[in-house]
Amino acid sequence: MAGSGPVPSTATAGRTLNLVLATSASVAGFWAWNSVATLGAFYTVNLQLTPAATGVLVAMPVFVGSLGRIVVGALTDRYGGRAMFTFVLLASILPILLVAVGGVLSSFALVLGAGLLLGVAGTVFAVGIPFVSAWYEPSRRGFATGVFGAGMGGTALAAFLNPRLVAGIGYFPTHLLIAGILAVMAALVWFLMKEAPGWTRNNLPVLPKLLDAVKTPITWKMCFLYAVVFGGFVSFATYLPTYLRDVYSFDPSGAGARTAGFALAAVLARPVGGVLADRFGPKPVVITSLTGVAVLAWVVNLQPDGEVPAGLTFVAMAAALGLGTGGVFAWVGLLAPPGKVGSISGVVSAAGGLGGYFPPLIMGATYDPATHSYSIGLLLLVFTALAALAFTIVALPGRAKAKVMAA
Repeated sequence: MAGSGPVPSTATAGRTLNLVLATSASVAGFWAWNSVATLGAFYTVNLQLTPAATGVLVAMPVFVGSLGRIVVGALTDRYGGRAMFTFVLLASILPILLVAVGGVLSSFALVLGAGLLLGVAGTVFAVGIPFVSAWYEPSRRGFATGVFGAGMGGTALAAFLNPRLVAGIGYFPTHLLIAGILAVMAALVWFLMKEAPGWTRNNLPVLPKLLDAVKTPITWKMCFLYAVVFGGFVSFATYLPTYLRDVYSFDPSGAGARTAGFALAAVLARPVGGVLADRFGPKPVVITSLTGVAVLAWVVNLQPDGEVPAGLTFVAMAAALGLGTGGVFAWVGLLAPPGKVGSISGVVSAAGGLGGYFPPLIMGATYDPATHSYSIGLLLLVFTALAALAFTIVALPGRAKAKVMAA
């Protein structure tokens, strides 16, 4: 069957370069994908938005990027990572420029519509998982997908740099810079990236492949877990600047810097989760992650006072979520049948993105301005993490079964 089978020993040559290229492409894609969210405070002021409207605006790229991953993952099985990385990066340039024009014209409708199109940048993740998995043997796919997953560090770059760039060089030039980075990265991918030696095209029609992936039981189990851990990361990364402004009264640059710290902690924890899953099995890694998320969401709800207690709480939350994302996709790499990695990872990563779409809407709709409280949204996260924890313990196989499936 077409797809990524056992990795030949000769595949080790060049795989580091291709992993670096894939991760760098992911950084660029995530930077563009999160550009609207990191400037949420800017849009709130300049477009005179309510908290609910801001929540819709920052969530729009997440929604489209999530659904798009389903198709892009399947197309990667057919056309390969080199072609699909190039396509996604180039296709993100026009939307980022339209966002820039919408902001200059103070047009909520244009920024919202451009944000919808900008969702294509978020599909970069569904390209990378099957691409890097094909380069590595099953015993090291947790490491490979974990390192590639660190490309979500583009979220940290966006959070830290975008408010400063807008203040320093202006709103429109900031978006021109992001568009230029996308173009340069697309060129590097096209000219330097190669498919793994063991990779072959899966030329089956896309729709039957997606239906087959949907019918695979492990797909839905991983969808639920990834919706919690990656969805939690996306939710915090997109809404944290607004949260820090409302609850702790930070200005845009201060909130952006702290959001970047949150994203960086998750980025660093993700490959750790993958490596630990390779060594001990994904199940204990995911259990540890979900336990941490449930406890820390409750602590965040208490609004810890002071820079250090609050900062440490958010960093620990980010690390717990990052650990879980690495563990879940290590599980996908073990359990997905050869030739279906792209389709299944596309569906699973879409679920993760959708898991990050709804919380900002809930946070904006349930915010209590009188008490500066987001308690309802945070308590919902506590209960969801506990449900996912119980599901992981009861319904998913441990290390022994994963080894058999990976053989």
